[in-house]
Amino acid sequence: MKQYKKVSQWISMIFLFIGLTACGQENSSILKVGATVGPHAQVVEAVAREAAKQGLEVEVIEFSDYITPNSALADGSIDINSFQHQPFLNNYNSNNGTHLVPIGKSILMRMGLYSTKYHSLTDLPENALIAIPNDPTNGGRGLLLLADSKLITLKPGVGYKASINDILDNPKHLKFVELEAAQLPRSLDDVDVAAITMNYVMSAGLNPQKEGIFLEPKDAPLALMVIAVREEDKNNADYKKFVEIYHSQAIRDFIQKTFKGTIEPAA
Repeated sequence: MKQYKKVSQWISMIFLFIGLTACGQENSSILKVGATVGPHAQVVEAVAREAAKQGLEVEVIEFSDYITPNSALADGSIDINSFQHQPFLNNYNSNNGTHLVPIGKSILMRMGLYSTKYHSLTDLPENALIAIPNDPTNGGRGLLLLADSKLITLKPGVGYKASINDILDNPKHLKFVELEAAQLPRSLDDVDVAAITMNYVMSAGLNPQKEGIFLEPKDAPLALMVIAVREEDKNNADYKKFVEIYHSQAIRDFIQKTFKGTIEPAA
């Protein structure tokens, strides 16, 4: 009788192990995709719905900051993230010794020059007042945008570290005011032009087709967002399928319908 009980216990343990293994396999087939709250998460939610139709289960994990999505990806808590541009990813890897890599483009969030007074750059008068962000990265980004629009010339090689002191040529004698990035949309009544990042364009209800008079090119490094994974997973078939669905016409249509030109497909 005792021997029968032992055999029975062993059989129960075997079935329990098989059940747990199967459960683990089932859970491992779920792609955990991290995205920051807002447009990134909205698009990934749409991708998850489309992926479900194709037999790929995607769980969206939302983050409210810009550091945790990469640390969660690096430690394996999530499989993919979608929220950042390549320079930010490079900086994170450099500072943390990680090896996160892009496997596809996600969306475009372009900085633009906005005005409620003028419809084109050629209309700008002498001594026009230009507002740019007061943080170093976006301030330099705004100045590069003005340089791309041929309104000013900057010292060679300054890139996104450009400051007002790096302006070499200013033929229209533009005047500059540096403001908190979040305040820039509200400054449009007081300035002639403001360089505004797309997240604040969206929150202020501005329309790039109406108030936008010049936008960053589609290949601008800080405008182009990427989908990232751990380096060892860059050839994972399910991850590649996720990117393919992200680039599908269904998601392009969702982005166009939802964001009406503020957010654009990057591929």
